[in-house]
Amino acid sequence: MKDLMRIKSLISQEIETLLNQQIQKEAHSSSLYLSMSSWCDQNGFDFSADYFAKQAEEERMHQLKLFKYVLDMGGNAISPEVTGIKTDFTSFREVFEDALEAEVAITQSIKNLTGRCHKEQDFVTVEFLNWFLKEQREEEYKARRALELFDVIGEEGTGRWEIDKHVNNIAYSE
Repeated sequence: MKDLMRIKSLISQEIETLLNQQIQKEAHSSSLYLSMSSWCDQNGFDFSADYFAKQAEEERMHQLKLFKYVLDMGGNAISPEVTGIKTDFTSFREVFEDALEAEVAITQSIKNLTGRCHKEQDFVTVEFLNWFLKEQREEEYKARRALELFDVIGEEGTGRWEIDKHVNNIAYSE
């Protein structure tokens, strides 16, 4: 019966595995952003705590979108276990550096997954992943702009407070 189900699946076993790995990465990102939100809250950066909580919610939405796609294509979506989340940061700036690093890694992972789909001529999944590639342009832009605030405003005096105040005002427009 399992072989019959595989025949009915519209994605290959390899693509299903890669999509489940991406689900895991999105879940990890969501948890990392929650950790960043907590750290910011504990250190008095209320606006940044809110910013990272919203980012966590967005990453969770990405995870669920991938999860549903695997199911819709007849595959087996796997609910990921999330471990190894960084919970302590040495500075306010490090939180934003880690956020940018995480977004760049997610973009690369989606690009690799899309490349594999091209090789398999799985154009339905390529079309689905195009939404994520566009979304990552926005995510990386926001992460870079947030980090740039440290250079533009500076951290001295009330600088960190000013940075915190401006984080939620970053918007992406095409």
